[in-house]
Amino acid sequence: MFAVIKTGGKQYRVAPDETLKVARLDSAPGTIVQLGNVLMVGGDTPVLGNPVAGAAVAVEVIAHERGDKVISFKKRRRKNSRRKRGYRDEYTLIRVTEILTDGKKPTVEARKKPEPKPKAEVAEGDDTAKKPVKKAAAKKTAAKPAAKAKAPAKAKAAAKPKAKK
Repeated sequence: MFAVIKTGGKQYRVAPDETLKVARLDSAPGTIVQLGNVLMVGGDTPVLGNPVAGAAVAVEVIAHERGDKVISFKKRRRKNSRRKRGYRDEYTLIRVTEILTDGKKPTVEARKKPEPKPKAEVAEGDDTAKKPVKKAAAKKTAAKPAAKAKAPAKAKAAAKPKAKK
């Protein structure tokens, strides 16, 4: 079974247990929200309407996030006129829990967040949980060749006597 819903000025085709990004909803994360603007309910006997009478889609709000930055840059050439503006769309990540018909209420509750695994604590006297010791790398003992002795500098030539005027 699927449904077509309208929210935030856009239309989405949804099915149970699907996740999608929609324009920001005013609900806290972890709550169940009913979206009542259902345009179509599909399945064995599809039903069309604007909106479909008695139909709703129950969704769980997972998180509120912001999209990538969009930069709007305008330039008028030869006029030294430039304008740079940017914005980030805010959206809500939702999971479709169920598609309701005939005015029913949602029966599925929000999923609980999994708890983080506890870290194992090591007792001070416990020798079984020691970390392996890393050995230092052996140093290379290759001898470098001896530097060549420099030849003594040559003596400078004697200065020429200056000519008298």
